[in-house]
Amino acid sequence: MASWATELFGPELLTKEGLKPTAEALEGKTRIGIYFSAHWCPPCRGFTPKLAEFFTDAEAEDGSLQIIFASSDQDEAQFAEYYDSMPWLAVPFSATEKIQALGSKFGVRGIPALHILDAADGSVKDADGRATVGAYNGSNLAKITGTWA
Repeated sequence: MASWATELFGPELLTKEGLKPTAEALEGKTRIGIYFSAHWCPPCRGFTPKLAEFFTDAEAEDGSLQIIFASSDQDEAQFAEYYDSMPWLAVPFSATEKIQALGSKFGVRGIPALHILDAADGSVKDADGRATVGAYNGSNLAKITGTWA
């Protein structure tokens, strides 16, 4: 994994097993999704299950996608409760500066937002991943992920 990921996300990402070095957590992935979301946001709570279904199916297909949650939650308890419903990684809640920098870098104006990056160099493959994943119907996975090639 290129150093761009550590610079962008910080030295460690939160996994379901605890903190893990960013490069190790993203090893073997070809696409990285950054999911900007928050527990208090009704549209986010509506999109998260759809994204989780898509992610689970993509993992079963070839395991090349990783998603990283960048939280806009107001406190760590909200973050923890919401992250518990997600099957992917997260920028640690305490890394406020990194989360804000991510939002600025990718021009996030509202949530939920999903940006898909090429894991090789961090280039943006899809700046509106929310709409792309929103079109997922359970049988068009290859068509959607093919747009990120």
